[in-house]
Order: sequence, then structure tokens, then C-alpha cells
Amino acid sequence: MSSATQAPVQQLALVDCNNFYVSCERLFRPDLRNVPVVVLSNNDGCVVSRSNEAKALGVRMGQPWFECKALVAEHGVFALSSNYALYADLSNRVMQILSEYSPRSEVYSIDECFVDLTGTPNLREVSYAMRQRVMQWTGIPVCVGIGPTKTLAKLANHVAKKHPRSQGVFNFNALTEAQKDKLLTQLPVEEVWGVGRKLTKRLAEYNIHTVQDLKTAHTPTLRADFGVVIEKTQRELQEIPCVDLQEITPEKQQIISSRSFGNMVTELPVLKDALSTFVANACAKLRAQNSQAAVIQAFLHTNRFRKDLPQYSPSLAVPLPYPTNDSLVIFRWVDALCERMYKPEYQYKKAGIVLSDISPVTHYQGDLLEEPAPAQGTLMQTLDALNKRFGRGAVKVSTQGAYSGWQMRQERRSPNYTTDWTEVPVV
Repeated sequence: MSSATQAPVQQLALVDCNNFYVSCERLFRPDLRNVPVVVLSNNDGCVVSRSNEAKALGVRMGQPWFECKALVAEHGVFALSSNYALYADLSNRVMQILSEYSPRSEVYSIDECFVDLTGTPNLREVSYAMRQRVMQWTGIPVCVGIGPTKTLAKLANHVAKKHPRSQGVFNFNALTEAQKDKLLTQLPVEEVWGVGRKLTKRLAEYNIHTVQDLKTAHTPTLRADFGVVIEKTQRELQEIPCVDLQEITPEKQQIISSRSFGNMVTELPVLKDALSTFVANACAKLRAQNSQAAVIQAFLHTNRFRKDLPQYSPSLAVPLPYPTNDSLVIFRWVDALCERMYKPEYQYKKAGIVLSDISPVTHYQGDLLEEPAPAQGTLMQTLDALNKRFGRGAVKVSTQGAYSGWQMRQERRSPNYTTDWTEVPVV
């Protein structure tokens, strides 16, 4: 095949929001700019997002907040509770802008999106324009990394973030072969997408320390000792696409809804209230993908970090007589499971439910020994429509939120500036 008929090199861009949670908070708090800021996880437990100033002070991702108290006193680190409603809304706005640049894109996470820019003329100028538009229209800073594969686009995005000369955009495809080898030699192997701490240690035993080492490693040995996933990663580093864009989000095969409590829970009605909220959230997701579940699992956990307290972690699952996505039906089963698991002598710190054996609502397998399944009514559709129109939780199932004892601690949460009329900023 002549070079004139060869397919063009794929120009796959990864657009990643910088310090996303912190950037969202700073959007409505200009006084926090140039100040070390961190955002904390559920119940204000660990650091899940850091500003560059906080990173410079040595605050680690996932570090327990209580370990940072000395830094707060010395450097004035400002902490905020997670506000997922705010982050999700701003994420949707960013992704909507990015979708206008290409008919092919994949929202990879709340702050990352792959955009296929193959064939786009003036690619560098378009990348800077895309970055500028997101900043101008949403106030969220982003960086753009471009490569021939997803793995190399992720690495290019890392370079765009770390090196000021890139000005937020880095195109791996624009490098010469010598420049590519030099760059990959300078990057440690843990920067590769999917290579975690444990895998980094194992690769070191094979004298693989840099990205270039992994790219040039003996492929049969990698496949034999690490499996096909690491082999695909190597091929991606060799500019052979092995991970395609997922333009349509696949339906979930299992849905989990759980949460750690803000306070220890000892009363059965409070546990049931928490589980009713989890059922409502999980069933809403189930109905959103037009699916139904045939197996329900519920679980309770005591605080495993409190060695001075007795430990108890029960879990029960039940197959349903017929698949359903009805919140009321599923809650009745979960309610019964909770009563069977509950023991008053324990203090519970976490609970949750799991919906599995999920299938489309159009699929139904009858049972000769059971009554025919009732028709899926419109009650749940009406409930979802009302909650969509008037806000999540406008119409509730069972007690759902009547007790506050299990609710998360969010002592530092910012207002829902963009999703709640009562919290819209007033000028």
C-alpha cells in the first residue's frame, strides 16, 4: 500500500480539568485563588482534590484530613467538603462544550473526556481555542494531550500539565521518533494509564522503570507474566490502538449504592431509612438505562478502624421471584433483609445495597412455579419525572431521609450555586 493511501494517524485528545473539585469551588470563591485549598471526601475524611499550592506544601492525595491539621495551622490550608451536585453540573457544561469539537467523544470520568480530532486542520490552534472556550464559558481550566492512542494521549496530557512551556497543550504526534524516545525515557513507568503502585514494583523486578522500558520490553514475557491487559498497554505505547472510544456508555451489569455514616448508628429505623435512600438512588439508575434487577444484596458494616468495638459485617442476598426496577418492591425486600441482619448490640458505620443479574426491561423469563409478574406500571416513571423536574428527592420512597443521624458530615460544604434556586449567589 502506498503512503498516499495509508490511513491518517489518529489524533486522539484527552481533555482533563485541572484540580477539578478545587477549580469548581474557586469559581464562586475568588478569594480562594492563590490559596492552598483541598476538597475532602465523604464525611470529611480524606483529601480528594488539591490546589497546586496545597500540593507544593506536601499534601498527598488520599491523605486523612486529621493528618493535615499542622499544615492548616502553619500555612492556612483551606478545606471544603465535597459538593457533588455542583461538580456534576459543571462537568456536564464542560463536556457539552467539548462535544461540539468532534462527532466522536467519550466522557471518561467527571473531569476527563477523550475527543477524536483526527483530520482536524490547524490542530494546535483548535486545541488552544478549545481550552480557551472552556475557560471562558465555564471558568474551569483544562489541559489537552494529543496522541495516536488513549494511553499516549493520557501521557501527553500529563506533559501538558507538568511543563509550563506547553501552555496547556501537548501533541505527542508532532514529535520526531528521537524526541518520542527521549520523552518516554524521562517518564517513570507509574505515569502510564493503568499502572499502579503494586504493578510498578513488579515491573521493576523485570528492570522496567521508565515508559520507554515498558514500550520496548519483551512482549511474550509481558503476556505470560502480566496478562493481556499489560500487553495491550504496551501496544498502545507502540502507537497501535487497542482501546477504542466508547461513544455509547455501556449499561451497568451491577449497581451499588452505599455510604459511610456521619455518626455511628445503633437503631433499626435509622438503618432502614439509610437503606431506603440507597434503594431510591440505585433504582433510579436502573430505570435510567431501561433495566431491571433479579438479585438484591444488602450489607451492614461496623467501623473496622475502631478496634475497641466489636466487629460485625453481615451480608444477605435474595433472588427475586421476577425481575423489577420498582423502588417500592425492592425496598420491601431490603427492609426484610435489614431486619434479619440487624443486631442491637453493634454500632454500624456503613450500609449499602447491590442490584445484580441486570437485564433489559424487554426481557422476561417466566417461571412455571410462580405467579406471572405484574406489569411495570407508570408510578416509577412519574416519580422519576417529578424528581427530574423539581429536583432530586422531591418525591421520596418510604421514610428516605427522615432521620439525620446517618447523614454524611459535610460541615464545610459550599452552596449548590448552580442547582438550587435557594442557594444561587445574590449580587
